[in-house]
Amino acid sequence: MPTNRNSSEHWLFAAWVLALVSTLAVLFIGEVLGQTPCVLCWYQRAFMFPLAVILGIAVWRLDVNIWVYCLPLALIGAAIALWHLGLYYGLIAESIQPCTASGPSCIDEGMVILGLPIPLLSLGAFGTITACLLKLANGRKT
Repeated sequence: MPTNRNSSEHWLFAAWVLALVSTLAVLFIGEVLGQTPCVLCWYQRAFMFPLAVILGIAVWRLDVNIWVYCLPLALIGAAIALWHLGLYYGLIAESIQPCTASGPSCIDEGMVILGLPIPLLSLGAFGTITACLLKLANGRKT
């Protein structure tokens, strides 16, 4: 936990905690609950996992400038989650779904945890991390 209690370090810590909890949650879903991730879930994981590590190092070093490197990861992850959510709700044509050829479906009933679609939870996590990183960036300008 940050020793210096300024606002920027709190946003950094919040972003790291959210990335860490999200990472542990998807590992729990896959490894403990046995749910095989679809293609889009793997892509989202590819952007969340490094966030947990990079933000963790930044918290340890109190590096509030890390937002420059983490913001693109969070935005790309959020874009993939938004695409996945569009597929889940049927807003994107079925013919362009990446998960229909092989492997688990991007839109089946297994995509629901705690009554919420996993893509929505992912979008919420990436969106909140993005908001924390933007607050961190704005805090450095003042």
